[in-house]
Amino acid sequence: MIHIGVAGCGKIAQVRHLPEYHDREDVCVWGLYDLNPDRTQSLAKQYHAKAYASYEDMLSDPDLDAVSICSANAFHADMAIAALKAGKHVLCEKPMATTMEDCERMVQTARETGKVLMIAQNQRLAAAHLKARELVADGAIGRLITFTTAFRHGGPETWTIDPGANTWFFDQSRAVMGAMADLGIHKTDLIQFLTGRNVVEVQASLATLDKTFADGSPITVDDNAICIYRLEGNILGTMTASWTDYAGEDNSTVLFGTEGVLRIYEDPAHSLVLQKRGGGVEYFDVDQIQTNDQQTRSGVIDLFIDHLLDPKKPCISGESVLNAMRAVFAARESSLTGRAIKISV
Repeated sequence: MIHIGVAGCGKIAQVRHLPEYHDREDVCVWGLYDLNPDRTQSLAKQYHAKAYASYEDMLSDPDLDAVSICSANAFHADMAIAALKAGKHVLCEKPMATTMEDCERMVQTARETGKVLMIAQNQRLAAAHLKARELVADGAIGRLITFTTAFRHGGPETWTIDPGANTWFFDQSRAVMGAMADLGIHKTDLIQFLTGRNVVEVQASLATLDKTFADGSPITVDDNAICIYRLEGNILGTMTASWTDYAGEDNSTVLFGTEGVLRIYEDPAHSLVLQKRGGGVEYFDVDQIQTNDQQTRSGVIDLFIDHLLDPKKPCISGESVLNAMRAVFAARESSLTGRAIKISV
């Protein structure tokens, strides 16, 4: 039985981490900590768990095996490093951290302590993405030439645990970056996962175009990010992250190759469409992408626990996410300087 603690009891903890841990017979939701003590107490009662008065109290509990870090972005690194040093395995929500140095410190600490550091990049686990990766590797579209990938929705202010225009997602001191960190990291990590190629150059524009705080002043993070990525092998494409799609949600990726085109979560009727050069079309209706309004089991919790129980099973390690984070920070630098930024891999 693995004893789990959850640090940060907001929306992502309540709709994914806590219920998915609770559903497993080999996991005990052992304890909870949140900055809001009333929330901690309420959820602890619901899950028959301990309510810790501080994060330090949680980590000092010798019965605790692992923690899920579901706090605001700015706290990820310090909380993860403290947990690893306390001998706990860590599942950390994305983005991994708010500086590249912190990302690397997290990975180094995991190496030194011998504990697991996993990042919740759940798009790797979507069935259509797994099938698309297989098709690309098998040469179904020939040599990849270009791509476009996007994640757009109406913003986090309607989904967060404290809804409204003053959500922490809009506050630079707690979030550091906006749509780029919230959505862009997903699609940056995904394009590398699908293609097996790292991002090696970034040109980007991050902007605050529409979102405002309750007083009408512009939010202090980006609400849109548009990036041009060059991958290894001279593959060129675009990545768009946006909080201003007020008509719905777009989580699509299209890969263009010498022998065909692969359309992923673009067609509402088919999760994966393979269009072959010459006119043939194949449909793979493997699933439907989850959305903020229609949450499905993420697979992240199962992957984490299965790996803890059997280290031979796969894991989305912190180390495997480092280059995607380099690309995210390169996008921010590119936007600030107006230059293309090269990434050493």
